[in-house]
Amino acid sequence: MDRSVYDSMAELDERHWWYVARRKVLAALIRRRVQPPKDARILEIGCGTGHNLKMLSEFGTVAGLEIDEAARSFAEKRVGHEIFSAPLPELAGIPERHYDVVGAFDVIEHILDDEGAIASIARLLKPGGKLVMTVPAHQWMWSAHDVVNHHKRRYSKASLKRLIVGSPLKLEAIGYFNSLLFPVAVAERLASKARGKDDSKLSLPPAPINQALERTFAAERGLIGSVPLPPGLSLFAVASAT
Repeated sequence: MDRSVYDSMAELDERHWWYVARRKVLAALIRRRVQPPKDARILEIGCGTGHNLKMLSEFGTVAGLEIDEAARSFAEKRVGHEIFSAPLPELAGIPERHYDVVGAFDVIEHILDDEGAIASIARLLKPGGKLVMTVPAHQWMWSAHDVVNHHKRRYSKASLKRLIVGSPLKLEAIGYFNSLLFPVAVAERLASKARGKDDSKLSLPPAPINQALERTFAAERGLIGSVPLPPGLSLFAVASAT
């Protein structure tokens, strides 16, 4: 990702509606569909500034992995322990068959060899351990945001399913989320392109709007992994190791 993306993450990850609401939705998904054992060992791959690690620690002992030096340093200061640095798909030096849960939240779309990445993650999981992952949906929504984040692709539900089914993991759940705001996002994206201004910059909206967007997105925590949501901005998958 561009340096500006990490800088924005460090500045906004505790306040911006997307980060705050997504943590709530992911926590609900983990409780409902992952159900980690007590005192689970958990690894977040691509933890960035470490903003998900506190949430994940509700489910067990958490380790993080981040290859960007500045973001990794920020995460280490935030959590008070060392963060791994090992790129996908190799994940060299990361203990195998060690983790009950591996999280990869908006990570796999950055990796050219996504099949190799999933196979490497599978080796980290204990038998019965689970991968929970998210990716951006709909290639037709490609924008400047994808460019500055160095995405290789966006996924359809079918392509994400093929990726997991063709891996060593067993697919347990797949679906859309960030669906309630999807029509607004599509309208904004089309309007930006019509104006010739496809802006990649993430900024904090005025407080009332930020709060309204957070509440709307976070409302999906009561539904995700329980009932299928209509098409949204993102996709999730849960898969288990044999």
